[in-house]
Amino acid sequence: MERSFKAEVARLRLGAGQTFTGEGILAVTKALLQSGVSYVGGYQGAPVSHLMDVLADARELLDELGVHFESCANEAGACAMLGASINYPLRGAATWKSVVGTNVASDALSNLSSAGVVGGTLIVIGEDYGEGASIIQERSHAFAQKSQVWLLDPRPNLPSIVRMVEKGFELSEASNTPVMLELRIRACHVTGSFETKDNIVPKFSRRNPITKPVFNLERIPLPPHNYTQEKLKIEVRLPEALKFIQREQLNEFFEGDLRQVGIVLQGGLYNTTIRALQQLGLADAYGESRIPLCVLNVTYPLVPEEITRFCSGKRAVLVVEEGQPAHLEEAINSILRRADINDPHVVGKDVLPMAGEYTGEAVLKGVGEFLKLIMPDGVDLKAVTAVLDGVAQARKRAAELLGAPVPTRPPGFCVGCPERPVFTALKLIERELGGIHISSDIGCHTFSTLQPFNLGNTVLGYGLSLAAASAMGPNFGKRIVTVMGDGGFWHQGLVTGVTNAIFRNDDGVLVIMQNGYTSATGTQNIPSSPDLSAREGNGIAIESTLRGLGVKWLERVPNYQVSDVADALRRAMTTEQKGLKVIIADGECMLERTRRERPIAAQKLASGERVVRTRFGIDDDVCTGDRACIRLSGCPSLTIKDSPDPLRTEPVTTINNGCVGCGLCGEAAHAAALCPSFHRIEVIQNPSGWDRFMQGIRQGVIGLFGGAR
Repeated sequence: MERSFKAEVARLRLGAGQTFTGEGILAVTKALLQSGVSYVGGYQGAPVSHLMDVLADARELLDELGVHFESCANEAGACAMLGASINYPLRGAATWKSVVGTNVASDALSNLSSAGVVGGTLIVIGEDYGEGASIIQERSHAFAQKSQVWLLDPRPNLPSIVRMVEKGFELSEASNTPVMLELRIRACHVTGSFETKDNIVPKFSRRNPITKPVFNLERIPLPPHNYTQEKLKIEVRLPEALKFIQREQLNEFFEGDLRQVGIVLQGGLYNTTIRALQQLGLADAYGESRIPLCVLNVTYPLVPEEITRFCSGKRAVLVVEEGQPAHLEEAINSILRRADINDPHVVGKDVLPMAGEYTGEAVLKGVGEFLKLIMPDGVDLKAVTAVLDGVAQARKRAAELLGAPVPTRPPGFCVGCPERPVFTALKLIERELGGIHISSDIGCHTFSTLQPFNLGNTVLGYGLSLAAASAMGPNFGKRIVTVMGDGGFWHQGLVTGVTNAIFRNDDGVLVIMQNGYTSATGTQNIPSSPDLSAREGNGIAIESTLRGLGVKWLERVPNYQVSDVADALRRAMTTEQKGLKVIIADGECMLERTRRERPIAAQKLASGERVVRTRFGIDDDVCTGDRACIRLSGCPSLTIKDSPDPLRTEPVTTINNGCVGCGLCGEAAHAAALCPSFHRIEVIQNPSGWDRFMQGIRQGVIGLFGGAR
């Protein structure tokens, strides 16, 4: 795993009246156990991927409670797990990554929400939106509206998050409806404390299984019952949800003395909004706001009575809602007009950004512009203007000091990543064959679209690269190359891409990056992961799976051997054999490899055993400084330095201490017939007598020839 939580999971055993201290995801896990959950499933994805890691590390505790935990094949499988709660009083939870995960799960989600649930179901959504996001910029709100499931957006502090998890199950059971709980990246990692409760052993679980099946035709989404289910959503479930939200006071209201105005905000934006008010002198250090606040911990559905009660009698209300469309702003306007309340002027995207993350600066400026526009009594507008001007001046001064915009820092391959050599080989083949259309995929290999490779013409979804090439192949003058990771292969690439390509006898080239894990989300295990334990699952080889499907042209090549990878690509692109041609590029994720090997090496060093580390270097006298090695590999450990030769003005290439000894630089130089300046270095710790003897001979020979020169 990317990080082990074995030390932290001990806190999950805390009982009633004790204090839990930790970060958001651990608090969510504790809240699930306090809620008596029977089963949990999910698919890893930022920013909630480590919820799966925490649960994996807490297997012993889950076993004691009888809680079933499963790492699902994809988000659709995770959502389908919740079907256990349709007919039975089983509380279940699932987790995945925001809109892209919900897209995959949408079929199961639609059927689940239509049938309704008896046991409470909670979907923990990692709302990956904004500057720190790694995906397309969309919000989960539309899915909640589309499927008529309720959406929680808790204030980002541990007591609020825990309460919303627990109340989410109750809301689900009160309205027989699945509930989503969205957590932004800051909420996932926020730290704090809360008073714990005892973990609840679920009434029904694998320790106390249900023995009698329940059949209810009304819960099968077929005519005429699917029409009845739609009516139940609106006429029964929605009213029950609204009653529960009001009765349990899930939304929070904070009074203030500036009653002419108010702010309605998403719960997840509370901290940012309070900070803006503090900077404007309208809230104290304890969060007491002078402007009344309506904090929507439930952003769908809105309770009309709460909105009208809060807005009545105010001159204006600011809606702080991140992203587009402006669901809340439009809904609030509609609620007020339907109630024939015309008093407050609803302001939102007028002063706040139309789209993008609501950073501290964005909210500060928006709140300030709102106050300047409305001019409420009791607000020192000169002070507000001074704060906004101060921010603008600070930004201007920073720009002057920098002299130029700060360069962007896009993500990239790790040092020693086994996928980097494959794209080096692709660059070489592209130079031979001319332009190649490359259908790329989601995963670490997506970084190939960035400099220095710039390889990958389209990215359509996780495991969808081969499907995305299906229409391009017949309409392009040469074979299409598709790149897919082993995680994407098992996620949905096998079914939507490979199976269909074999069925249609597509004549393309598929490169599968077999690094052993879903590396981009923390190296979680997949069916083809190496050295799986019996508890983790039965291993399934990608190669045998492909041959079983009927793939005739298949080669496995070691990633780091650039020449071998290039030769395989050349054969695949030029062979007369028709049909799908698959190259399995085999190389374990370098991060996982180093995490595994470092403790072993440290133990050997401590016990006095011989340890050899490989590094690479560049001969300053031989390097020509043309930088072709950097352009072909893009390795971050390759950089430049001033030439030690005073007669040469051009800097030379050098290798810094980040080198992990993967050998790509030398391989790339050899495959492309570049300069012979690269050399391999073996660093030996705790050397043997033979090592010392050979070192003496080498030093003697070097000294002899060096002296002669």
